[in-house]
Amino acid sequence: MNETTPVRQWRVPSSLPAAKLAGAVLLVALGLLFADGDPVRLAVAALAAAGLAGWAVRDLVAPVRLEVDPAGLTVIHGFAGRRLLPWSAVEAIAVDRRPRLGLTSETLEIDAGNSLHLFGRYDLGATPEEVAAVLRAARPVR
Repeated sequence: MNETTPVRQWRVPSSLPAAKLAGAVLLVALGLLFADGDPVRLAVAALAAAGLAGWAVRDLVAPVRLEVDPAGLTVIHGFAGRRLLPWSAVEAIAVDRRPRLGLTSETLEIDAGNSLHLFGRYDLGATPEEVAAVLRAARPVR
């Protein structure tokens, strides 16, 4: 990647936060429907819905999970912060594949020495293998 190459970003698909918020509403509705006056059932449904809604808010506040430019990689850090990893700090870019319940899951792993950053398909809006190929091509030759 040369200095004139534009920034490339990977973000959460726009439909995902909407699905999470719809799921939160559904959980509250089911909690109200099946609580039968039991405050514990309603509280459990409300807590699960709040967790799902919080997860959706993160997707709305910080949809860009990964960005590459000539200076390095910018990754999400914490709830909605961003952190620049200069190319000199990036030790490895790999894709971890694991079979789970008859399906194979892929995770993009960016090893920056004292930190490891993991991204799934729904974090990137693309397959981890595709993103890893772009990152490897963008990385300056050592």
